Amino acid sequence: MSGSWNTIESDAGVFTYLLTNLGVRNVQFEELLTLDPSSLVELHPVYGVIFLFKYPTDAPYRATGDKPLDGTFDHSIAENKLFFAAQTIPNACGTQALLSVLLNKTSGSDDEETKIDIGPVLKDFRDFTIDLPPEFRGEALSNSDVIRDTHNSFAKSSPFVDETTRNPNDEAEDAFHFIAYTPFNGTLYELDGLQPAPISHGPCTQESFPEKVMEVIQRRIARYGDAEIRFNLLAMTRDLRIRARELGDVELLEREEQKRRDWQFENALRKHNFVGFAGEVLKGVVDYRLKEGGEEGYKSWVGQGKQKMVKRIEERRKGRGGGGEDVEMEG
Repeated sequence: MSGSWNTIESDAGVFTYLLTNLGVRNVQFEELLTLDPSSLVELHPVYGVIFLFKYPTDAPYRATGDKPLDGTFDHSIAENKLFFAAQTIPNACGTQALLSVLLNKTSGSDDEETKIDIGPVLKDFRDFTIDLPPEFRGEALSNSDVIRDTHNSFAKSSPFVDETTRNPNDEAEDAFHFIAYTPFNGTLYELDGLQPAPISHGPCTQESFPEKVMEVIQRRIARYGDAEIRFNLLAMTRDLRIRARELGDVELLEREEQKRRDWQFENALRKHNFVGFAGEVLKGVVDYRLKEGGEEGYKSWVGQGKQKMVKRIEERRKGRGGGGEDVEMEG
């Protein structure tokens, strides 16, 4: 399905190289493990943050009277050239959240320190869509072959399941959603393509952004029950290798270079189909078992494997409800 968008993981390496492949320069993402504002201050300059959360299918997404649950809708900000696009297609929210920060940090932004070289592809896209209403911007994004193909190149390979669809009857499958927060023209904005307009969270400068945005995110997390821990927060910041070179910090530079190598390796693994490899390994193991114990030894080995699998299934059933297993989050 050439027009479909696949889900991608909330991962610093995925997002960094997604933007790099779109022609963006000197930008990277860092995963934040704490909501302490100091974690953002240390990464200065920070252009914005991307927040992933479980989409509340069992609760209202807006307050009574068509208002946001926090902040206020700002329908007029588009007149000041804030880029905001409505999400018009499933699974595009990850890349849309990135662009919601990125396309508001171009040469037209107020703060020289936070201007980004977005490259010719995204510059042309922004120039074409900036005067359109949000729903048309969303349609333009959904129909951009270059952006969609770059996005899909980071989806995990699955030879058995169509990753472009979710089963609406599968109650066990949770939906996750990406949104962005960024300061623009002295105001902190929440940019969520499922909302009718940007959400203003009050005055905010580049210097006060770390504290202001963490307060907003903490309030948002507090609306969930104590058992919900599936959140992910990523900061869009300047390439940390630039700082290392400016300071002459050889150790930091080497760490960042190694991080890039690790990201490239992990991204390659995401794209690879391991079914053939797994099949060859299984053939080798079976051949070894037959040579070692003959037909009877092979049957005994298979029987032991079945018993172990049944035991694991029973243990998982007993432990379900305690929330002990990690959950991979995609949007």
